[in-house]
Amino acid sequence: MKLLTFFKGMELHFGVHTRKGVLDVTSAISTASQDNLVPLTMMDAIAGGAEALNNLDQFVERILADADSSSLLLDEANLTLGPCVTHPGKIICVGLNYRKHAEESQMAVPQYPILFNKFNNTLTGHGADVALPKVSAKVDYEAELAIVIGKTAKYVPKEAALEHVFGYCCVNDLSARDLQMRTNQWLLGKSCDGFSPLGPYLVTTDEVGNPNDLSIRSTVNGELRQNSNTSDMIFYCDEIVSYISQHMTLLPGDIILTGTPEGVVLGYPEEKQVWLKDGDMVTIEIEKLGSLTNRMIAEA
Repeated sequence: MKLLTFFKGMELHFGVHTRKGVLDVTSAISTASQDNLVPLTMMDAIAGGAEALNNLDQFVERILADADSSSLLLDEANLTLGPCVTHPGKIICVGLNYRKHAEESQMAVPQYPILFNKFNNTLTGHGADVALPKVSAKVDYEAELAIVIGKTAKYVPKEAALEHVFGYCCVNDLSARDLQMRTNQWLLGKSCDGFSPLGPYLVTTDEVGNPNDLSIRSTVNGELRQNSNTSDMIFYCDEIVSYISQHMTLLPGDIILTGTPEGVVLGYPEEKQVWLKDGDMVTIEIEKLGSLTNRMIAEA
Protein backbone atom coordinates (compact mmCIF):
# COMPACT_ATOMS: atom_id res chain seq x y z
CA MET A 1 0.00 0.00 0.00
CA LYS A 2 0.99 3.61 -0.54
CA LEU A 3 0.13 5.65 2.54
CA LEU A 4 0.32 9.42 2.94
CA THR A 5 -0.75 12.37 5.05
CA PHE A 6 -2.30 15.62 3.88
CA PHE A 7 -3.73 18.80 5.34
CA LYS A 8 -7.40 19.76 5.50
CA GLY A 9 -7.14 23.25 6.84
CA MET A 10 -4.88 22.94 9.88
CA GLU A 11 -5.76 19.29 10.49
CA LEU A 12 -3.51 16.50 9.24
CA HIS A 13 -5.45 13.65 7.64
CA PHE A 14 -4.39 10.06 6.90
CA GLY A 15 -4.83 8.81 3.35
CA VAL A 16 -4.27 5.88 1.01
CA HIS A 17 -3.22 6.26 -2.61
CA THR A 18 -5.69 4.18 -4.66
CA ARG A 19 -6.56 3.59 -8.30
CA LYS A 20 -9.43 6.07 -7.96
CA GLY A 21 -7.61 8.80 -6.05
CA VAL A 22 -6.54 9.42 -2.49
CA LEU A 23 -8.94 7.94 0.03
CA ASP A 24 -9.43 10.31 2.97
CA VAL A 25 -9.31 7.61 5.67
CA THR A 26 -9.71 10.13 8.51
CA SER A 27 -13.00 11.44 7.13
CA ALA A 28 -14.19 7.99 6.04
CA ILE A 29 -13.72 6.48 9.50
CA SER A 30 -15.51 9.39 11.20
CA THR A 31 -18.66 8.39 9.29
CA ALA A 32 -18.23 4.64 9.84
CA SER A 33 -18.10 3.93 13.57
CA GLN A 34 -18.26 0.19 12.97
CA ASP A 35 -14.76 0.37 11.52
CA ASN A 36 -13.01 1.13 14.79
CA LEU A 37 -10.33 -1.47 14.00
CA VAL A 38 -9.15 0.58 11.01
CA PRO A 39 -6.11 2.78 11.82
CA LEU A 40 -7.09 6.42 12.08
CA THR A 41 -3.62 7.90 11.67
CA MET A 42 -0.34 7.05 9.99
CA MET A 43 1.25 6.23 13.35
CA ASP A 44 -1.69 3.92 14.19
CA ALA A 45 -1.13 2.07 10.92
CA ILE A 46 2.59 1.65 11.59
CA ALA A 47 2.12 0.52 15.18
CA GLY A 48 -0.74 -1.81 14.25
CA GLY A 49 1.38 -3.85 11.88
CA ALA A 50 -0.05 -6.58 9.63
CA GLU A 51 -3.45 -6.70 11.33
CA ALA A 52 -3.98 -2.95 10.97
CA LEU A 53 -2.91 -3.06 7.31
CA ASN A 54 -5.26 -5.95 6.60
CA ASN A 55 -8.16 -4.07 8.20
CA LEU A 56 -7.21 -0.95 6.26
CA ASP A 57 -7.00 -2.84 2.97
CA GLN A 58 -10.47 -4.34 3.46
CA PHE A 59 -11.85 -0.94 4.43
CA VAL A 60 -10.36 0.69 1.32
CA GLU A 61 -11.86 -1.96 -0.97
CA ARG A 62 -15.32 -1.46 0.59
CA ILE A 63 -15.09 2.28 0.07
CA LEU A 64 -13.94 1.91 -3.53
CA ALA A 65 -16.84 -0.43 -4.26
CA ASP A 66 -19.37 2.06 -2.85
CA ALA A 67 -20.89 4.21 -5.57
CA ASP A 68 -21.57 6.98 -3.03
CA SER A 69 -17.95 7.27 -1.85
CA SER A 70 -16.77 9.86 -4.37
CA SER A 71 -16.59 12.63 -1.77
CA LEU A 72 -13.99 10.61 0.13
CA LEU A 73 -11.75 10.17 -2.93
CA LEU A 74 -9.57 13.19 -3.56
CA ASP A 75 -7.39 14.40 -6.41
CA GLU A 76 -3.82 14.13 -5.13
CA ALA A 77 -2.72 17.05 -7.30
CA ASN A 78 -4.93 19.34 -5.22
CA LEU A 79 -3.64 18.17 -1.82
CA THR A 80 -1.05 19.74 0.46
CA LEU A 81 0.93 16.77 1.69
CA GLY A 82 2.52 16.37 5.09
CA PRO A 83 5.51 14.19 5.96
CA CYS A 84 4.54 10.55 5.39
CA VAL A 85 5.71 9.67 8.92
CA THR A 86 4.50 12.27 11.35
CA HIS A 87 5.85 11.52 14.83
CA PRO A 88 8.92 9.28 14.76
CA GLY A 89 10.51 8.58 18.11
CA LYS A 90 13.95 8.56 16.51
CA ILE A 91 15.45 9.76 13.23
CA ILE A 92 18.75 7.92 12.78
CA CYS A 93 21.01 8.64 9.82
CA VAL A 94 23.85 6.65 8.25
CA GLY A 95 26.76 8.66 6.82
CA LEU A 96 29.07 7.65 3.96
CA ASN A 97 27.05 4.55 3.12
CA TYR A 98 27.60 4.44 -0.66
CA ARG A 99 30.96 3.35 -2.00
CA LYS A 100 31.13 5.93 -4.77
CA HIS A 101 30.05 8.70 -2.40
CA ALA A 102 32.87 7.78 -0.02
CA GLU A 103 35.26 7.92 -2.99
CA GLU A 104 34.07 11.35 -4.19
CA SER A 105 34.33 12.63 -0.60
CA GLN A 106 37.90 11.29 -0.48
CA MET A 107 37.11 9.43 2.72
CA ALA A 108 37.85 5.82 3.65
CA VAL A 109 35.10 3.23 3.40
CA PRO A 110 33.87 2.91 7.01
CA GLN A 111 34.26 -0.36 8.90
CA TYR A 112 31.07 0.29 10.88
CA PRO A 113 28.00 2.36 10.04
CA ILE A 114 28.55 6.05 10.84
CA LEU A 115 25.49 7.12 12.79
CA PHE A 116 24.11 10.55 13.60
CA ASN A 117 20.63 11.85 14.24
CA LYS A 118 18.07 14.41 13.21
CA PHE A 119 14.97 15.68 15.00
CA ASN A 120 11.28 16.06 14.19
CA ASN A 121 11.70 19.78 13.40
CA THR A 122 13.37 18.68 10.15
CA LEU A 123 10.26 16.89 8.86
CA THR A 124 8.17 18.33 6.05
CA GLY A 125 6.22 16.98 3.10
CA HIS A 126 6.35 16.67 -0.66
CA GLY A 127 5.68 20.03 -2.29
CA ALA A 128 6.61 22.09 0.77
CA ASP A 129 8.99 25.03 0.60
CA VAL A 130 12.20 24.59 2.58
CA ALA A 131 13.85 27.70 4.00
CA LEU A 132 17.58 28.03 3.38
CA PRO A 133 18.91 29.14 6.77
CA LYS A 134 20.46 32.60 7.05
CA VAL A 135 23.44 31.13 8.90
CA SER A 136 24.53 28.89 6.00
CA ALA A 137 25.82 29.55 2.50
CA LYS A 138 26.41 25.90 1.55
CA VAL A 139 23.19 23.88 1.58
CA ASP A 140 23.40 20.55 -0.24
CA TYR A 141 20.87 17.91 -1.35
CA GLU A 142 21.10 14.19 -0.55
CA ALA A 143 18.79 11.61 -2.12
CA GLU A 144 18.20 8.82 0.38
CA LEU A 145 16.11 5.73 1.01
CA ALA A 146 14.39 5.86 4.40
CA ILE A 147 13.53 2.74 6.39
CA VAL A 148 10.48 2.95 8.67
CA ILE A 149 10.44 0.47 11.54
CA GLY A 150 7.21 -1.49 12.12
CA LYS A 151 8.09 -3.86 14.97
CA THR A 152 10.14 -3.35 18.11
CA ALA A 153 13.71 -4.46 17.37
CA LYS A 154 16.40 -5.23 19.94
CA TYR A 155 19.41 -7.49 19.30
CA VAL A 156 17.90 -8.54 15.97
CA PRO A 157 20.07 -10.77 13.75
CA LYS A 158 20.65 -9.60 10.19
CA GLU A 159 18.65 -12.53 8.82
CA ALA A 160 15.50 -11.36 10.63
CA ALA A 161 16.04 -7.59 10.44
CA LEU A 162 13.75 -6.79 7.51
CA GLU A 163 10.87 -8.55 9.27
CA HIS A 164 10.88 -5.51 11.59
CA VAL A 165 10.46 -3.00 8.75
CA PHE A 166 7.03 -1.52 7.97
CA GLY A 167 7.95 0.27 4.77
CA TYR A 168 10.18 2.66 2.88
CA CYS A 169 10.03 6.20 1.53
CA CYS A 170 12.06 8.91 -0.18
CA VAL A 171 13.85 11.51 1.90
CA ASN A 172 16.09 14.47 1.13
CA ASP A 173 18.78 14.62 3.82
CA LEU A 174 19.43 18.32 3.31
CA SER A 175 22.78 19.37 4.74
CA ALA A 176 24.31 22.77 5.50
CA ARG A 177 27.90 21.78 4.79
CA ASP A 178 29.52 24.83 6.37
CA LEU A 179 27.66 24.14 9.63
CA GLN A 180 28.19 20.39 9.33
CA MET A 181 31.96 20.73 9.03
CA ARG A 182 32.34 23.48 11.64
CA THR A 183 33.06 20.84 14.30
CA ASN A 184 33.59 17.08 14.39
CA GLN A 185 29.89 16.60 15.16
CA TRP A 186 27.62 16.77 12.09
CA LEU A 187 24.34 17.45 13.91
CA LEU A 188 24.18 21.23 13.48
CA GLY A 189 24.36 21.11 9.70
CA LYS A 190 21.78 18.35 9.49
CA SER A 191 19.05 19.56 11.82
CA CYS A 192 17.86 22.91 10.48
CA ASP A 193 14.10 23.30 10.13
CA GLY A 194 12.63 21.41 7.17
CA PHE A 195 15.86 19.56 6.41
CA SER A 196 14.17 16.13 6.06
CA PRO A 197 11.41 16.30 3.45
CA LEU A 198 9.77 12.86 3.60
CA GLY A 199 7.39 11.26 1.11
CA PRO A 200 5.29 11.52 -0.89
CA TYR A 201 4.27 8.03 0.23
CA LEU A 202 5.20 5.50 2.85
CA VAL A 203 5.20 2.31 0.77
CA THR A 204 4.73 -0.98 2.60
CA THR A 205 7.39 -3.67 2.28
CA ASP A 206 5.24 -6.01 0.20
CA GLU A 207 5.20 -3.47 -2.65
CA VAL A 208 8.92 -2.71 -2.49
CA GLY A 209 10.56 -6.13 -2.43
CA ASN A 210 14.36 -5.95 -2.17
CA PRO A 211 15.28 -2.50 -0.82
CA ASN A 212 18.87 -2.97 -1.96
CA ASP A 213 18.04 -3.04 -5.64
CA LEU A 214 16.24 0.25 -6.27
CA SER A 215 17.27 3.02 -8.62
CA ILE A 216 17.78 6.34 -6.82
CA ARG A 217 18.13 9.78 -8.42
CA SER A 218 18.09 13.47 -7.63
CA THR A 219 17.60 16.46 -9.90
CA VAL A 220 17.97 20.19 -9.31
CA ASN A 221 15.79 22.34 -11.60
CA GLY A 222 15.43 19.27 -13.83
CA GLU A 223 19.19 18.68 -14.12
CA LEU A 224 20.25 15.16 -13.12
CA ARG A 225 22.69 15.29 -10.20
CA GLN A 226 22.60 11.81 -8.64
CA ASN A 227 21.89 8.59 -10.51
CA SER A 228 22.66 5.36 -8.71
CA ASN A 229 21.19 2.22 -7.17
CA THR A 230 20.81 1.18 -3.56
CA SER A 231 22.95 -1.86 -4.40
CA ASP A 232 25.96 0.49 -4.04
CA MET A 233 25.34 0.74 -0.29
CA ILE A 234 28.24 -0.32 1.91
CA PHE A 235 25.89 -1.53 4.65
CA TYR A 236 22.63 -2.94 3.34
CA CYS A 237 19.25 -2.30 4.97
CA ASP A 238 19.22 -5.57 6.92
CA GLU A 239 22.74 -4.89 8.23
CA ILE A 240 21.79 -1.35 9.28
CA VAL A 241 18.66 -2.37 11.18
CA SER A 242 20.49 -5.23 12.88
CA TYR A 243 23.49 -3.07 13.80
CA ILE A 244 21.45 -0.27 15.31
CA SER A 245 19.28 -2.74 17.24
CA GLN A 246 22.39 -4.08 18.99
CA HIS A 247 22.85 -0.67 20.62
CA MET A 248 19.38 0.80 21.06
CA THR A 249 15.81 -0.41 20.85
CA LEU A 250 14.10 0.48 17.59
CA LEU A 251 10.37 1.18 17.93
CA PRO A 252 7.50 1.35 15.43
CA GLY A 253 7.67 4.66 13.58
CA ASP A 254 11.41 5.15 13.99
CA ILE A 255 13.06 6.31 10.75
CA ILE A 256 16.49 5.33 9.46
CA LEU A 257 18.06 7.39 6.65
CA THR A 258 20.38 5.02 4.81
CA GLY A 259 22.88 7.38 3.17
CA THR A 260 23.27 9.05 -0.20
CA PRO A 261 25.00 8.10 -3.46
CA GLU A 262 27.61 10.13 -5.30
CA GLY A 263 26.75 13.40 -7.02
CA VAL A 264 26.18 15.77 -4.12
CA VAL A 265 27.60 19.29 -4.34
CA LEU A 266 30.22 18.49 -1.69
CA GLY A 267 31.71 15.87 -4.01
CA TYR A 268 32.46 18.36 -6.81
CA PRO A 269 35.80 20.18 -7.10
CA GLU A 270 35.57 23.41 -5.12
CA GLU A 271 35.52 25.59 -8.23
CA LYS A 272 32.45 23.68 -9.52
CA GLN A 273 30.44 23.66 -6.30
CA VAL A 274 27.12 25.44 -6.78
CA TRP A 275 25.11 25.29 -3.57
CA LEU A 276 21.32 25.36 -3.38
CA LYS A 277 19.80 28.81 -3.79
CA ASP A 278 16.48 30.58 -3.57
CA GLY A 279 13.99 29.11 -6.05
CA ASP A 280 15.80 25.82 -6.71
CA MET A 281 13.51 22.83 -7.18
CA VAL A 282 14.98 19.59 -5.85
CA THR A 283 13.45 16.20 -6.69
CA ILE A 284 14.36 12.88 -5.10
CA GLU A 285 13.12 9.83 -7.00
CA ILE A 286 13.41 6.21 -5.87
CA GLU A 287 12.09 3.24 -7.82
CA LYS A 288 8.66 2.07 -6.52
CA LEU A 289 8.49 4.91 -3.98
CA GLY A 290 7.59 7.92 -6.14
CA SER A 291 9.09 11.39 -6.44
CA LEU A 292 9.63 13.93 -3.68
CA THR A 293 9.93 17.56 -4.79
CA ASN A 294 10.63 20.66 -2.71
CA ARG A 295 11.42 24.29 -3.50
CA MET A 296 14.23 26.01 -1.69
CA ILE A 297 13.47 29.56 -0.54
CA ALA A 298 15.57 32.21 1.14
CA GLU A 299 14.80 32.44 4.84
CA ALA A 300 12.85 35.60 5.63
